[in-house]
Amino acid sequence: MTRPLVVIAAGGTGGHMFPAQALAETMLRAGWRVKLSTDERGARYTGGFPHTVEIEEVSSATFSRGGLLARVWVPFSIAGGVWQAMRNFRRDRPDVVVGFGGYPSIPALAAAVLMKLPRMLHEQNGVLGRVNTVFARRVDAVACGTWPTDLPKGAEGLHTGNPVRAAIAARAAAPYIAPGDHPMDILVIGGSQGARILSDVIPPAIAGLPLDMVANLRVSHQARQEDLDRVTAFYADHGLRAEVKTFFNDVPRRMAEAQLVIARAGASTVGDLSVIGRPSILIPYRFAMGDHQTANARGLVEAGGAVLIPEKLLDVDIASSHIGAILSDPQAAHMMARAALSTGMPDAGDRLAEMVVTLAKGREAAHEA
Repeated sequence: MTRPLVVIAAGGTGGHMFPAQALAETMLRAGWRVKLSTDERGARYTGGFPHTVEIEEVSSATFSRGGLLARVWVPFSIAGGVWQAMRNFRRDRPDVVVGFGGYPSIPALAAAVLMKLPRMLHEQNGVLGRVNTVFARRVDAVACGTWPTDLPKGAEGLHTGNPVRAAIAARAAAPYIAPGDHPMDILVIGGSQGARILSDVIPPAIAGLPLDMVANLRVSHQARQEDLDRVTAFYADHGLRAEVKTFFNDVPRRMAEAQLVIARAGASTVGDLSVIGRPSILIPYRFAMGDHQTANARGLVEAGGAVLIPEKLLDVDIASSHIGAILSDPQAAHMMARAALSTGMPDAGDRLAEMVVTLAKGREAAHEA
């Protein structure tokens, strides 16, 4: 008997790919076959997926990139991708198609709609992205990583939480070592591409802390390629032990070892913080569509697990004040860690997998009837 097949459709950013990878890992453990449908750009971000996940590249495009000629070509590229996806589905018919957002997910989702295949969405953020907004009323179910999620009229969502990768799940509720007179780690991450404002503000904010605190600090700082040298030089010039990279392959370990995390408020980052349980200072990206990063952070902030600083208010003095306040109060920092953990949904991957299985069973029941 052929094992059931789920096709996961996702774009090329960590926000889409990390929960997609988490579902792939869960479905493989449950004995399913898993394929990932993405475009050429998205395929470059699949290194973390299990090797047994088959990658199917289909053409897609977005109006938000390129010049006039590229935009004219967008509908043709998407149409070609839909045809490719339909051809793939006819050759190996999926039991369920799951979209995680991003324009590379359009062809597989559109093909599932046209072929009337069981289909669902997972939205990581508190506000639906453009692609998920288009498909929200055209799928059988919408799983919501952040709650509440602002959904289009007529679409109903189920709160599953954001599934985390196995490397994060392995560190769920890792013991927290509160700040004190010992080596302390700060992790600074700014989304899949880093964040220039964090590179501008956070290094001087850390350097402005009391000298006895600075002497104990070790910083892991993710920066854009163009900011790498100057950020590295700044930390070195101010006597701070820091590792500055464009990307950390071991974020789960660094987060688990950190006394404080300073980050954007992407859905995956918020989910990771809540599952591991770490105090954080969150600076939502001010131009995020629908201000969804502020919505993402709301649960952590209201629980007392994070401090939110709007990007327009972020400066060196404000950042330094908040960093110092957390690292100088071990009891408060420990309470923040526990509060963050209280908002976590470490079983989000299982919840999402249950929705996939339910959709597949519904299809089987319909056929038997």
